[in-house]
Amino acid sequence: MGKEKKTAVDEPIYDARTLGTPKMLVLGLQHLFAMFGATVLVPILTGLSVSATLLFAGLATLFMHLVTGKKVPVFLGSSFAFLGGYFAIAPNGEPEKLVYACVGVACAGLLYLVLALICKACGSKNVMRYFPPVVTGPIIIAIGLILAPSAINNCSTNWWIALVAIVVVIVCNIWGKGMIKIVPILMGVLVSYLAAALTGNVDFSAVKEAAWIGLPFQMQNTVFGLFASGNVDSGLLITSIIVIVPIAFATMMEHVGDISAIGGAIEKNLIEDPGLHRTLIGDGIGTAIAALFGAPANTTYGENTGVLVLTKVYDPKVVRIAAYFAVLLSFCPKFAALISAMPAATIGGVSIILYGMISAVGVRNMVENHTDFQKSRNVIVAAVILGLALGVNFSAGGAISFAIGSVNISLTGLAIASIVGILLNAILPGKRDEYMPNQENSGSLGKF
Repeated sequence: MGKEKKTAVDEPIYDARTLGTPKMLVLGLQHLFAMFGATVLVPILTGLSVSATLLFAGLATLFMHLVTGKKVPVFLGSSFAFLGGYFAIAPNGEPEKLVYACVGVACAGLLYLVLALICKACGSKNVMRYFPPVVTGPIIIAIGLILAPSAINNCSTNWWIALVAIVVVIVCNIWGKGMIKIVPILMGVLVSYLAAALTGNVDFSAVKEAAWIGLPFQMQNTVFGLFASGNVDSGLLITSIIVIVPIAFATMMEHVGDISAIGGAIEKNLIEDPGLHRTLIGDGIGTAIAALFGAPANTTYGENTGVLVLTKVYDPKVVRIAAYFAVLLSFCPKFAALISAMPAATIGGVSIILYGMISAVGVRNMVENHTDFQKSRNVIVAAVILGLALGVNFSAGGAISFAIGSVNISLTGLAIASIVGILLNAILPGKRDEYMPNQENSGSLGKF
């Protein structure tokens, strides 16, 4: 099985360097499957290319690892936060309008570089003063809870298939031995997909028609193709930028929360080393480049953080293997069709556990970082963040919209909750909880 290290609670942490190449390939494949469901769902919903999505998710992940000195086990997959922006510009997934939305997303990605510059100039510690556990913890909790209904909706398409995935994941993780114990998500996906296929619940017609090899994107569907055509609607271009760029404020908060959660999970202070400015650069440029080539915005993926927690394999090399798989498979339209044919119930079954794991990480990090809820200010901050994030998200419109001149702006519950939470924590009287970068074996939200 390979050598193991022990945590304080005597749980094994497997060193991927001792597992051997075959097992590392399987672990990388599991990370690939963990992000597949959500990553391919975004292009399916918006009309963007699934193959381009896989290509630039993989390339963005590899770029992130390069920028961060290969220290952060993070995968960059499709961001759901920008769905509202895509729908606002191209409500019916019109290819000619989606390109304009991609321009707005590319500009949003560049906004990450501004925050990265501030972090570099002022120091991550000074910036993180505004993101203590009482702020980032509830945001992480809200991310998981907001995603949970989508998992239930997927499960409801066929509950018995979803239950197969759930049961397999639990059995493999709790009672599994050896390699089975550390690939529960992959086992859940494979067994559930196979069960669905054997019972006639999978439509493989698109798989049969797809080619084996093909380019992941068409140049006319990229931003470069738009400007090369010489027929640019400047009004729609400006509207796209104004509507979509503000979404980056929410996704940057999500980035901080995810990097904090990963740091807590692997017991390393990633905010300080390699530094928040480096992870922001990786995420922002990855998003901008993906958008320029007609792929969805990227974001740090909580699903893969859940896999890290479940498997106890934290070596970033395993995540890079998943990225290589994604790049390779993006040139195979038949594989993209096979993934698109995966039953929604299978995706929903594994997602219930992974999304719940995201929220659990937020709770556990607040507890282990000794967030003091005897302080009324902390209770208020956490309550407002959760109330706004969930309340607005599950309201009739799912967002709060307002007009600036002739342009309508729509902010999601997570965006509003993040902004209000940060402001409340900064202005409410009383001693604020401090970010503790020097705590031994600590992530920015505390040790997991």
